[in-house]
Amino acid sequence: MPSPSTFWFLDRKTLRVVWTVLVVIGALVLLYLLRTVLLVLAFAVVFAYLIFPLVKVVERGLPRSGRRPVAIGAVYVVLVAALSTLVALVGPRLGRELAALGQKFPEISEQIKSGRVIGQIFPGWGGAEILDDVIRAHLPQVVEYAQHGLAGALGWLSGAWVVIMVPIFAFFFLRDAERVADTVTGAIDDQGGWRGLSKTIARDLHSVFGEYVRAQVLLCALTFVVWMVLFLIAGVPYALVLAAIGGTLEFLPVVGPIAAGLTIVSVALFSGFAHPWLLALFILIWRLVQDYVSSPLIMGRGVELHPGLVIFGVLAGGELAGVAGMFLSVPVIAGLRVVWRRLRDFRAAP
Repeated sequence: MPSPSTFWFLDRKTLRVVWTVLVVIGALVLLYLLRTVLLVLAFAVVFAYLIFPLVKVVERGLPRSGRRPVAIGAVYVVLVAALSTLVALVGPRLGRELAALGQKFPEISEQIKSGRVIGQIFPGWGGAEILDDVIRAHLPQVVEYAQHGLAGALGWLSGAWVVIMVPIFAFFFLRDAERVADTVTGAIDDQGGWRGLSKTIARDLHSVFGEYVRAQVLLCALTFVVWMVLFLIAGVPYALVLAAIGGTLEFLPVVGPIAAGLTIVSVALFSGFAHPWLLALFILIWRLVQDYVSSPLIMGRGVELHPGLVIFGVLAGGELAGVAGMFLSVPVIAGLRVVWRRLRDFRAAP
């Protein structure tokens, strides 16, 4: 017959399991309740990684004492001046095109929802009618979902507190992140090599996140410039607006380029552009160039992920946090892969 101490041990073990489950559930609930603030913090980290190389360059030319905050402030001033200049140069025409497109958008939207898309791009192709039937059956739901997601993203990003808090959080991250990382890794027990492992993981994560953010910005800028030049030369309607849409949606892996291509071809088609099929062909070729030439050259090998994993991450991120979740899904997956590989190598080491 079991002794009472045996039941007490089992009770303690059960309570420990229950307590662990409750803590995990509580942490998940807290993360959900704080999701907006955490997204702002995540975008602040993205912004910090984007300007970190500029901060390091400016920091080298300053006196050693207190140079990091001064360097960050100098970079902020330069960025504000550059953005103001860009808005002054491009803003008036972009505003006119946006206003014109806004007036024509209801008509374009109705034409898109009618499903007569492929047949107008490729009028002589026999399979166009079948594809148009598929579009006619599913496009209204897709358009509604896209409009809902875009409206939510723009509403969230347009909040004044977001615009203010992102650079503020980024300032503190740039100023104190290295010291905080050293403090955290220094507090880890060095027995068994865990402190060295944590420092290695921290360096790898820093490298992966920095490479990803800067590569995405370069790819977006490259898409915007190339598309703007080509659209202006070819006489595509609303050239600046469509190029800006293409450059912006380049941030979203997989989903963004597809949405950009469909949007641009549809707008050009129903705005009277004479050769929409050439535009569709160019976008397809550009996608291949970005995926197999530009991205491998710009993106670090540590960020490369299996396409299936990227698609899963983007869809899961969209379900959890909308457009912001789609963008953040890839660096999160890349970071988890770095941690998993380092832990695997650490456990396999003799």
